[in-house]
Amino acid sequence: MVMRDREAKMDGAAGAGAEEGRRPTVVPAPATAAPELSDRPRRRTFTVQEKLRVLAETDGGAGVGGIGAILRREGLYSSTLSEWRRQRDSGALGALTPAKRGPKPALPNPLSVELAQVKRENARLARRLEHAEAIIEVQKKVAALLGIPLATPDSEDAS
Repeated sequence: MVMRDREAKMDGAAGAGAEEGRRPTVVPAPATAAPELSDRPRRRTFTVQEKLRVLAETDGGAGVGGIGAILRREGLYSSTLSEWRRQRDSGALGALTPAKRGPKPALPNPLSVELAQVKRENARLARRLEHAEAIIEVQKKVAALLGIPLATPDSEDAS
């Protein structure tokens, strides 16, 4: 009789659909991330209108704890609010738009434009000088062929 119980237990364990058999263990699927959460966190950005709206609310809600309540509701730090106020007071509305992150392009050196102009002028004057020296050489050769004495700088000083 002991053998029968043993065989019955084995048959029950082996058969998936048997009444006395064990049911398969259910393993829950891995928890997936909430759809509103992305794989990589992104920095919050505020439009100019949103910043001006928050600034108007904080300027109007100057009661006890009013500004703190607005900051908690919006999820902002007081330093951010101070920076927005500074930008608004300086009239830098363009600064209230989200700034492009990363390295800023180098500003052109104001002297580089002037340097380029001076180099062009120098090259032009050098060409004119070469042209004038060529003319003077031709004049010397013509004077030598015609036998016309040329005045030297020393003789001009003596007269």
